[in-house]
Amino acid sequence: MSPVSATPPWNVHRLPGADGRVVLVTGGNAGIGYFVAEQLSATGTTVVLGSRDPAKAEIATASIRARVPGARVRSVRLDLADLSSLETAVGSLEVERLDAVVHNAGVALDDPPREETADGHELMFGTNHLGHFALTWWLMPLLSAAPAARVVTMGSFAAKSERLDLDDLQSRKEYRPKRAYGRSKLAQMYFGLELDRRLRAAGGSVASVVVHPGGALDSLTPSRPPVHVRTTGARLGAAPAALLLQGKHAGAWPAVRAVLDPAVRGGQLWGPRVFGLRGEPRREPVWNHLADPSVAERLWDASRDLTGVDPGGLGRPGLG
Repeated sequence: MSPVSATPPWNVHRLPGADGRVVLVTGGNAGIGYFVAEQLSATGTTVVLGSRDPAKAEIATASIRARVPGARVRSVRLDLADLSSLETAVGSLEVERLDAVVHNAGVALDDPPREETADGHELMFGTNHLGHFALTWWLMPLLSAAPAARVVTMGSFAAKSERLDLDDLQSRKEYRPKRAYGRSKLAQMYFGLELDRRLRAAGGSVASVVVHPGGALDSLTPSRPPVHVRTTGARLGAAPAALLLQGKHAGAWPAVRAVLDPAVRGGQLWGPRVFGLRGEPRREPVWNHLADPSVAERLWDASRDLTGVDPGGLGRPGLG
């Protein structure tokens, strides 16, 4: 007789209860971040939406409350493109601890010209990577106050075919928006894995996990008016794509599992089950180029120099 597992199989439609947990979701007002927040709210988690647009955050908050009776959800203003604003944003959380942060927010530009943040960094690299890098430093005291907190970094399947140019992280030499976006997400993924190595070396209790949503399309995403409205035409036109891709509600599943599942460990990569593009979340091997620690270390050093902080070091605010 085979032994009975004490832990039931993971079911994206029957998530475990998480009363008492507090989770920050950056970019939680739209897209995948919205569905991460909605799904976590249904478990009893207190969810804080980090958004640069307070009006959109309020709309998302109202949508979650309408779908999840008793949802504990609120928002804070968070602009990852402005590094000087992050200390104030973290202070506005007004919590004693943070059980997880989902680094989901991102900027994706489709066309030139190249744009920069208020700090002079290329907009996508500066927001998607450097903003989260610095935010983690400010959040570390709150994360360390939880018994087993997690930093969950949302990468992208688009990063699988990209490689970093460590001599041109800001895309100054040759700017191609889609490539710059893929590289900014790849930088995030390197950061998530390197962060876990450094936290373990420092003996901390915080773990860092990297996830990606596979192929997540608006046209396959269920409506959440007015946050997202899918027309009948879009739904019918996307039907063939549903054989290989999925909606953003399903793209949220790996991040939700990384927050809630005690079996998930730091330093792991999680994505959709079917070809890494669709389906329920599963652990997958770390991509070969992501497993190169020398690239991760050089990126870390550059990010530390560009932001002036070191989220994996011992000199974190409030920790001495």
